[in-house]
Formats: sequence, C-alpha cells, structure tokens
Amino acid sequence: MRKKVTVVGAGHVGATLVQRIAETRLADAVLVDVADGVPQGKALDLMESGPVLGYDSKITGTNGYDETAGSDIIVITAGLARKPGMSRDDLLAANGVIVKKVAEESGKRSPKAFMIVVTNPMDVMAYVAMKACGFPKERVIGMGGVLDSARFRAFIAMELGVSVENTHAFVLGGHGDSMVPLSRYSSVAGIPITELMSKETIDRIVDRTRNGGAEIVDLLKTGSAYYAPAAATLEMVEAVLLDKKKILPCSAYLDGEYGVKGMFSGVPVKLGEKGVEQVVEIRLSADEKAAFMKSVDAVRQGCAKFM
Repeated sequence: MRKKVTVVGAGHVGATLVQRIAETRLADAVLVDVADGVPQGKALDLMESGPVLGYDSKITGTNGYDETAGSDIIVITAGLARKPGMSRDDLLAANGVIVKKVAEESGKRSPKAFMIVVTNPMDVMAYVAMKACGFPKERVIGMGGVLDSARFRAFIAMELGVSVENTHAFVLGGHGDSMVPLSRYSSVAGIPITELMSKETIDRIVDRTRNGGAEIVDLLKTGSAYYAPAAATLEMVEAVLLDKKKILPCSAYLDGEYGVKGMFSGVPVKLGEKGVEQVVEIRLSADEKAAFMKSVDAVRQGCAKFM
C-alpha cells in the first residue's frame, strides 16, 4: 500500500509539492483548500498527467478533512502569502488562526502522522501547530532551514561557477532576517568556502541568503517563492517516508539543546520514519552563538502571542 501525504493549501507551494510527490512516485496525496473547486481541479489535472509521465499516485482534492484520515505526513502550506514590503511578522496573527485550525482538524484525523509546517512566519507557526495538534515534539517540524541552506548553496555555486552537487551549506536559527548562515561549516567538495572566497564575498552571499525570499517577492510583485520551498519540503517528506536518516537543517522544538528550551529554531536534525530522531549539536563560536540566540529570541517574541 502506498503512503499517504496530505497537503493543506492548494496555492503555488502546495500544488507544486503534490506534483513533485506524484512525479517521484513517493505517495498518494490529498490536496486540501477552502476555495471551492480549486483543490479538486488541480488534483484532476495532476491525475490526467499520470498517463503521460507514468505515475499511478492517486491525487484527491477536497475542501474538507475527512479524506485526509490516515495520512503518514501532513504538510501545512495554508496561509496568506507575503507581499512586497510585508515582513514575515506582518503575517503572524492571520496565519496563526489559519494554522491552528488546520493542525487541529488534520491532526485529529491522522493522530500518528508527522507534521511539516511551511506557512510563514514558519518557526512560530510550527509552535502554533504543535500546540494545536498535540503531537509530540518529534513529529512536528518547520521547513525553513532546508530552503535557506538550498539558497545559500545556490548562491555559492553561482559565485564559484561549480555544480550545486558539490556545495554544502549550513543555516541555523529562525527562518527570517535573523537566520544564521554558517560559512565555516559550508564547503565545496569538502573545501571550506572560507578558503575559496574573500570575507567580503561571503558576507554578500550571506546577506543575499537572509533576504532570499524578499528578493523573489520583489521580483514577482504579486507572489512569493514556491518552486524552491516545494523542493525543500519534498526532501523532508522523502527523508521520513523512506526512513533515510538524513541530516537536514530544520526548525525543531528544542528541549535544552543549544541551551534553548521550549522553542522552535533551525538546527541540524536526523530525519527518519520516527520523525526527528536526533537533534545534532555542533560547536558554535561566541559570535555564532550570540547570533543564534538573537534569532531564537526573535522567534520567542512571536510565540509569546500564542502562549
């Protein structure tokens, strides 16, 4: 029997993720959205793509939650998208209401599922989702770090003219302006980028990574990024469904790790069939630690509105 993934939110991120799940033959998928006809239409369109691309995944579109029962993974992409000039914090109140309802409704129908939160501000929304669904901390996670690291890797590859397959990058902290790209843990074919680029170049790439989402919003003018967020989420879905034990930077609930208790923040974790199977603690310099704690404090301020 194929695995089952529910994606709540049939916008660009959600629909693109379902498309990639089908095309990689990972699972059947349920696409949920409040807009009448939208998830049904997109699901049917994807089903009609199957004969051409050779996948048999069943895609179901619905405006309710009953069809999501028994899901192995729940992905929450529902919420308002950022518009030009809007910060992630501007989304806080409205998306908090949406995510709370989604987590409650989907969680009670799939009590053994693993939940991935994509909705921004993502670290705070992961906290809201965990409180709403009642899942243990090992089974709720935020996507941001995988996306931020992918952007960092892409910019490194562009700068050096090398394959993205050779690049490795690490980003800690919240998914936002206070994220902490770690240049000394980032490399190209095992060579630290500090040996390949000047400090000025690295600082420029780090700054571009921090503002990666805003850069795309400014270019699109009427939307936000979705190809890379969907790809990042797919990597997490695959790691869990295939029990890959993959080390990925994700927003996890910390219970003493890195000196943080009771808060979500981006850290390296091992993802497998049990969800977050380990939080990997790495040694941070004093400056890195200070930047990380500043990022955690920013998330804490957002979470305080939901405590």
